[in-house]
Amino acid sequence: QCLLARRLVERGVRFVQVYSGSGSAWDTHANHEERSTALCRSVDQPISGLLSDLKQRGMLEDTLVVWGGEFGRTPMSEKGNGRDHNPFGFTMWMAGGGIKGGVSVGTTDELGSRAVDDRFHVKHLHATILQQLGFDPNKLSYFYDGLDQRLVGVEGAQPIQQVIA
Repeated sequence: QCLLARRLVERGVRFVQVYSGSGSAWDTHANHEERSTALCRSVDQPISGLLSDLKQRGMLEDTLVVWGGEFGRTPMSEKGNGRDHNPFGFTMWMAGGGIKGGVSVGTTDELGSRAVDDRFHVKHLHATILQQLGFDPNKLSYFYDGLDQRLVGVEGAQPIQQVIA
């Protein structure tokens, strides 16, 4: 999939989504350590290869790579050996496309339960992605259900400056 993604980008495709897993593969409510280890092993080399290929071809600086999901994971679960959904603290990473390498922004509490430092709403992540793609996140809108909508909400949002090169 990552090789195909790189080839699509080389041919001018402007947006490529690579999906890992089938349905709920990453939904590790049970057997979290075992399942997450296997899942991470299955994507580590392909992602590394994609980033290396893009860099080697001089394309990484113009290609934004975003890795993440729709929520984080709690440090515990109802079943005892997994992790439940967590909207209060989660990790995403970005590379290329004008993003600083090796920068980490924000921390969670000592349990990994809630974001405590440099907290950002997801709309700030959206603003960052949109800006790096060349859009003004506070002006870009789309018409839906009779109203102009914005990905960053009606109040707008600023990009996360700490990650921008």
